Amino acid sequence: MLYLLPLLVSLAAVLTACGKDEKAAAGAHGGGMPPANVGVVTVGEQPVALQTELPGRVEALRVAQVRARVNGVVLKRLFTEGSEVKAGQALFLIDPAPYQAALDSANATVAKAQANLNQAAAQAQRNKPLADAKAISQQEYITSVAAAKSAEADVAAAKAAAVQAKLSLDYAHVYAPISGRIGRALVTEGALVGAADATQLALIQQVSSVYVNFTQSANDVQAMRRALAAGQLRSAGANAAQVQIVGDDGTVYARPGKLLFTDLTVDPTSGQVTLRAEVPNPDGLLLPGQYVRVRVAQAELPAAMMLPQQAVTRGSAGDTVLVVGPDNKPAPRKVKIGNAVGNQWVVLDGLKPGEKVIADGFQKMFVPGAPVNPVPFAPAGGASGSAPAASGAAASAAAGR
Repeated sequence: MLYLLPLLVSLAAVLTACGKDEKAAAGAHGGGMPPANVGVVTVGEQPVALQTELPGRVEALRVAQVRARVNGVVLKRLFTEGSEVKAGQALFLIDPAPYQAALDSANATVAKAQANLNQAAAQAQRNKPLADAKAISQQEYITSVAAAKSAEADVAAAKAAAVQAKLSLDYAHVYAPISGRIGRALVTEGALVGAADATQLALIQQVSSVYVNFTQSANDVQAMRRALAAGQLRSAGANAAQVQIVGDDGTVYARPGKLLFTDLTVDPTSGQVTLRAEVPNPDGLLLPGQYVRVRVAQAELPAAMMLPQQAVTRGSAGDTVLVVGPDNKPAPRKVKIGNAVGNQWVVLDGLKPGEKVIADGFQKMFVPGAPVNPVPFAPAGGASGSAPAASGAAASAAAGR
């Protein structure tokens, strides 16, 4: 029997350990553990600017196509490609020799016509007293006067031809029509250019300020106007005309722009309304043709409730949150969600100011319905997540409240 004693001692130890585990488990399920700490957001009303984010394209403020206005061979390029040029700066030199010769010929024609005019005018002046004295016929006098006037017209025509020749000579020197940034040269020295096809030589664009053209759904515009008229929204105030530019990588351009106009017509093929903003661009970061996104504040919810997006559970059955009751017990609540503003949702219905909604610590609630210990919610990084980036359906959501 002595050899059974160690076995009995081991069995007793195992049974004792199992009893302790059962008590611990029973204590855990019987509420022996302290309430779990959960981060809560106390719901309050605040004005929220509804900013719509729309796709847009950058366009230069002014664009000038530098084209040939005379025929000839390009002798020189007088600018640095990609540089800033001033209005009136020389850009190209087209061979001026034939136009200089044409101007010299036109000036000679003017001199000849002027000599003929002087002779005809003198003859008419001499014939006048002779006609008065009946020394010559009246017809002869009239002919001399007509010859003088014809010579005067020849002088005017010759001078006009000389002006045209001077213009052609001037056009052989190609100047910048506007100030701005010039791109690459589209022709090289030795290229033959022509006035008939108006050969393009270069392109100048003013980009110190740029236009951003973007479109918005006409339905969204109408829904917002109805919500404004019904008092569900109000004007966004003095900054309503300001816009922000967002790049492809999500970077917000540092300089805000201003909304210039909203088109009065709707594109029948797309149902979109065109809008245009002007944005300062002294650093040249915005390039013509670049795709951007435009945030524009058009209206404001006067009393909106905001929740972090992580506090809302979205599903096919609807949107729900966990509300902490007076007994610190969480209970699910259906809510109506509007548009997103940064990483927060606008709550349109289902909550009252002062209620506490769980936003963090869901994983700590092991027993559903068990009391919790609510503590103020601290967003990661200390950011409130109120960066404006609203969807275009903000007015539609508000109008449906």
